[in-house]
Formats: sequence, C-alpha cells, structure tokens
Amino acid sequence: MTILSVNVNKIAVIRNSRGGALPSVVQAATSCLAAGCGGITVHPRPDARHIRAADVYDLAALLAGKHAEFNIEGNPFAPAREGYPGFVALCAAVRPAQATLVPDSDGQITSDHGFDLGRDGERIKPLIRELKALGCRVSLFMDADSPDIERVAEVGADRIEIYTGPFAEAFDAGNWHQAAELCAKAAERARSVGLGVNAGHDLSQANLGPFLTTVKGVDEVSIGHALIGEALYDGLDRTVRKYLSVIAGAGR
Repeated sequence: MTILSVNVNKIAVIRNSRGGALPSVVQAATSCLAAGCGGITVHPRPDARHIRAADVYDLAALLAGKHAEFNIEGNPFAPAREGYPGFVALCAAVRPAQATLVPDSDGQITSDHGFDLGRDGERIKPLIRELKALGCRVSLFMDADSPDIERVAEVGADRIEIYTGPFAEAFDAGNWHQAAELCAKAAERARSVGLGVNAGHDLSQANLGPFLTTVKGVDEVSIGHALIGEALYDGLDRTVRKYLSVIAGAGR
C-alpha cells in the first residue's frame, strides 16, 4: 500500500504570516497522524519562509516512537546560515527516516525540477553516504523524463521521488494520460535498478487516483499544498481520511 506523507509546510506559512505560534505545526501534524497518515514531511529552507529549524526539532520529538515516518526535504548544497544549520546538520540532529534531496534554489517559490546528475552526481555522492550513515533512507527528486534515473542507484540513493508537477498540470488541462505514462515508465526504470519510488508535487484528491492507477508500485506520496487547501473546507481529519480512501481504492 502506498504511504501518505502529509507535508505541513503550509501550516507554517499561515503561522509566519502573522507571527507567533498559531496555527501550530505540531498540532496539525498530530491531527494528520490521528487520521491515519503514514508520515509527516517538511521542507525547511534557508530563508525560513515556512518550516523553521525549531519546527523540525519539535516534529522529530512528536514522531519519536510512533509508527509514522519523518521525511525531511531540502537542498543538500545550500550553505548554513543564521537560523538554518544546513540540511545534513538538521538530519544529523533528528535522524529522520527519510531525507529527500531537492535541487531548489533560494529564489524558487516551490520545487520545479529534478536533479541533473551529469552535473551534480559526483558532489552529491559523499552527502548521500553521510546521510545513510545517519540511518536515513535517501530519495532524490527527479523529473519523469530524466535520462539520469538509473544513475540514482549509482550515486547511492535508495529511491527517486518523481516530480509530478507536469502530470498535475496535464490533468488540469484534461490531457493527462501521456504524462502519467511517462511517470509510469520512470517508476519502471527506477525499480529495474533496485530503487524505490516516491512521488510528489501538486497531487490532489482529484488526480491522485488516476496517478496511482497508472503508476504502479509507488511506495509513498508526499502531499501538502492541495491537502492543506482542501482541509480549510473539510478539516484535516476528514481530508486525510479522504486521501487514504483514494489510495486504498487505487490499490484494489
């Protein structure tokens, strides 16, 4: 069964827009866990515009001993700065189950492309080794049409995370089958070299079922923006349960 990991970045965005401690990232994560999600995802950035280092520590304490995974996303090349100790340092401090490496820059509003291992492969290898020595499973954010998917295994990572933004855009346009098949092919290529398969970006209740029906063997989906938006109307508990129902239906 595909695991649902809820990305709680957007809770932090709302909190930071006002200042103070509300809404609580920890309380939101607690609600998602109570509803049955299998993990919590965060993407702390050096500019601290949503999830902050303190949130990472608080969520790690919440998840300690629970049957749910902590997934930390981020750019492993981004240097440390005030308020941000660096991606590997954060992982060393809290030992998440999974570290998802994403090649985002400071100026990006959101992640919008995967790694180019022809450019970054050699310098990412020692960072992957360091993260795995900490006990983290390592996933690399990759474009579905990347020529480098097989190389993810060569650089030492355990999984890919398929960037599903183009699929979601095609779904909204009503012509998604080709994009979904491209993702399915990426998943097949990854599994052929022993990699696990995650997926994320702009997945929603509307498009998740068709995606999982087409792309077989997805280990985990990380969903935040759409899920938190839908929860404004239905509440976190009900929304998380709806996503779990979609996942269960796609697996039948």
